[in-house]
Formats: sequence, structure tokens, C-alpha cells
Amino acid sequence: MSTKSVAASAVHNSTDTRSEVQRRRSFAIISHPDAGKTTLTEKLLMFGGAIQSAGTVKGRKSSKHATSDWMEVEKQRGISVTSAAMQFEHDGCVINLLDTPGHQDFSEDTYRVLTAVDAALMVIDAAKGVESQTIKLLEVCRARNTPVITFINKMDREVRPPLELIDEIEDVLGVECSPVTWPLGMGKGFAGVYNVHDDQLVRFDPGQDHVHTETEIYKGVHNQALKAEFPIEHEAFLDEIELVNGAGTPFDVDRFLAGELSPVFFGSAINNYGVQDILKALVEWAPAPRPRAAETRTVYPDETRFSGIVFKIQANMDPQHRDRIAFVRICSGQYFDGISMKHVQSGKKFRCSQAITFMARDRSRLQTGFAGDIIGIQNHGRLKIGDVLTEGENLELGGIPYFSPELFRIPRLKDPLKAKQLKRALKELGEEGTIQVFERLDGGEVMLGAVGILQFETVAQRLESEFGVNATFEPVNIHKALWVTAETEQMLKEFERANHRRLARDASGSLTFLAPTRQVLELAQEKWPSVTFHTTREYRGLEAA
Repeated sequence: MSTKSVAASAVHNSTDTRSEVQRRRSFAIISHPDAGKTTLTEKLLMFGGAIQSAGTVKGRKSSKHATSDWMEVEKQRGISVTSAAMQFEHDGCVINLLDTPGHQDFSEDTYRVLTAVDAALMVIDAAKGVESQTIKLLEVCRARNTPVITFINKMDREVRPPLELIDEIEDVLGVECSPVTWPLGMGKGFAGVYNVHDDQLVRFDPGQDHVHTETEIYKGVHNQALKAEFPIEHEAFLDEIELVNGAGTPFDVDRFLAGELSPVFFGSAINNYGVQDILKALVEWAPAPRPRAAETRTVYPDETRFSGIVFKIQANMDPQHRDRIAFVRICSGQYFDGISMKHVQSGKKFRCSQAITFMARDRSRLQTGFAGDIIGIQNHGRLKIGDVLTEGENLELGGIPYFSPELFRIPRLKDPLKAKQLKRALKELGEEGTIQVFERLDGGEVMLGAVGILQFETVAQRLESEFGVNATFEPVNIHKALWVTAETEQMLKEFERANHRRLARDASGSLTFLAPTRQVLELAQEKWPSVTFHTTREYRGLEAA
């Protein structure tokens, strides 16, 4: 054994895995578009000490962009279209923060990210309240009992009454709310936020960094200085606080961890207000990595042996090197430089010595990582979303979803000589989940499937900027693309022979039925009762249509 391997083993055996796991906090930021999610991400990074100044998602002509928005299309549009992983240390904790796309057209990426985290931070626009994408995302969180912290943003604007917002969150999202902070005023009259637990209010001054000092803090709700400075806002504030204290739900950390109760914070991310309260809550209340269910047993995060699941593939994060990175959530044990891993799906072993940790597009070589961490592994087409890596055990960790697409297009090359480049590019984009790619069994044209139209625009821009391929997309007459399984292998082969023209394989090789109309689908389901048509696909199983 080499000196390097001996040193690595010594580190592996001597590290207190349990204490390192307890320091980890892994969470995703979710919201409807334009609620201020990426802005809040920037401010969390800034107050966490990870960056010196926040970028901007407003000035699209500026050379300064949000840290988490690293793709060219994100910089041009000022929106997030892919999830970004960022790790930093704060107040004794190692925080793994994942910024997710807010736009519904990229919801698949967000759903997959939610399977890789232990908590979520939900951002709500105080003027708009609960919006459609927020509802869908919280349904995913509730299905997994994911603890959710709520941040009601943009209190520096003219917004809806806070009591009305709390009622709407509870009624529409079906989750009880426990206000931890409460605003005094709104818009031009926004004076500050009162912390219910600390019985103090911190003054709001637009544009300040809000590294709180004693001169900015007012003790108690009946503070005379506060009453004299904001007489109108203070009177309404007292009435609201009385209701919150009398009829509100007290915060209970156990109910929060069970996904039954959401602590609520108010603030203004763009003005750096309320960010420190969120960071404090994440450190004190968000859970450390939790056990994960496998097919044969429960995997505990403080086990000594490494296991991890691939939840995202990203190509060309570094265009100069044409790289392909597999994002891996460590589920148990410890990663160390030079670790021997088993790729469970293929049964092959390999030595991993160049894993990386992220600050969005920027990365650095990782020496050691623990359960809860998000690490990147160089991938040359071997790893796919949902794949499992271990130190030798044949674990089956599931839960990484693909959804049946709703829109379909056929790519058309402007330069027919670029056919090989297009095929390679679509293979990579399909494997990373940017778009769903279907290759027909009869040798017909490759077909693309998406949840939303913006996915096709993103693919077109990435084809041109990353692969040098110019293509347009033509609509194709497909009603549904559903994955199929059968009770027996023989039955599946018979179904394949009889429906050869309407079958394809996706990027994972899974068999897919392409139904041109609803009637054709219903006839196929009636004729083949032993075949199941699935609306979702994931590693561990399929959900029937």
C-alpha cells in the first residue's frame, strides 16, 4: 500500500464520523419565480461568509451576476434554470445549500434536488402570497416529511397584511405556521421585525448590512422609543402581536422536524434584512443528515462505510475541459481522497481521488466529506441519475424521479453535417436531465420531451454555446410518453413486437410507449392488461398511470 493510501486510511479510521455528520445542514431553497429566491441565496452566502458581495439578477447588462446563476442562459435571462450546489461553514456548521430553478418548466430538476436534502427554505412574495409553483413544491416536501422554513420576502414593498398571508399559507398549503418574527409596518412604513422568541425588534434601515448592534435593537413590544418613532405602525403591530401570541401556534422543534409545522420569518432579502434570522434557524433547528430507506435495510448517516446517490448530472460546467460532473449526495460514512467505490448498477469498482466541492460553478478538490455533503465526481458517461455508489455493498437507494413529459419536439439541424455532434450533445443533455430524449425502436427521428416550453429554448442555446450546433425544434404529434413494464419478460417482448412503431428508449434505456392520442393509449391499455403504463420513472420503482 502506498504512503498516500495509508495516510488516507488513517484519516478515514480516526475521524469522528458522528460529530462531523451532526455538523452538516443540507437544504434547498424553493419558491415560485420572482419571489426573491436567488437573491436570498446570495445574501445567505454573504452573511455566511462564503462571498464578499452579492451579485445581481436584475442588471442583465451588468457583468455582475448571481453566484448560483452560472450558465450563460441564466445570465442572459436573469433566472435560474438549473440547480446549483454551494457549501460553506457558518457558526460551527457545514452548510450545503442548493439553489433550485423557480420556473415550473424546470421543476424536474427541483424535485430531484429535494430528494437530496434534509430541509427546505420556502420563499414567498409578500405581495403575491402562495403561488402555483409553491403549492407543487410543498406537496413534494410533505410527501417526504421534509422540514420547511418559510421566509416571507419583500416587506419593504406595499404588500398584503401578514395575518392574511399566514392564513393563506395554512389554508392553501396545509401546513401549520409558527411566526418566529413579525413585521412592524410594510413598504415605506416598514420599521423592522420583532423576534417573538427574543422579545426584541431590530430596526430596518434600507441598504444597511444589518450586522446588528445594540443601538439598532428595541427591547420589548411596548418600547416607548419605538412607539414614539412609529406611532401608527406600532398601534397596528401591537394588535397583531396580541393575536399571534394568543391564537398563534407555538413553535415546536419536534413538529417542525416531522414536517408538520413551519417556522415563519419576515424580511427583505434585497435589503439584507432577516437573513441572519434564517441562518440562525438553519443552524439551530434544521436537522442533521437523516437515515435513508434502502430496499433491504435502513442506511444510517453515521455508519463508517461510504454510500451515496447521484441526483444530478451537469455537463460543461467548465467549457474549456468539456467536463461532466455527477452530483452525489453522501448518505452514510465518509469520503476520503483515493477511496475505492463500487458502482452498484454495473458492479464495477473504481478509485475516486479527485472529487470536488462546489461554490456554484467554482469548485475545489475535496479531501474529505461526510453524510449530508454534496460532492462532484468526474463522469465519462458511466454514472446516471439515480445510481448508487458504495464501498462494496449492493444498496438500492431510490426516490430520484423523472416525470412523463407534456410537450414533444423533433430537432432539425441547420447544418446536416453536424448530425454526429447533435447526437452526442442530446445524449449528454438527456443523461443530465435537462431534456428527455427518446430514440425510436424503428430507427425514426430522435424525439425530445419536456415539461415546459422554456426547456426547448434552453436546449437550443446550450446546443449552440456548448456544442457548436444550431438547431430548431418542430412539434410532433404525440399525446403522451409513458414508461412500460410487464408481469413477465416474455409478455414485454410480445408487447414490444406488436407495438414496435410506437416504442422508444429514453436516455436510461427504459422502454417508452409513444401514444399519438388519448384514444390510442386507452386501447393499448385495454388490449394489454398485463402491461403497466407509468407516468413517472425512478431508480427503485415506477408509478402506474
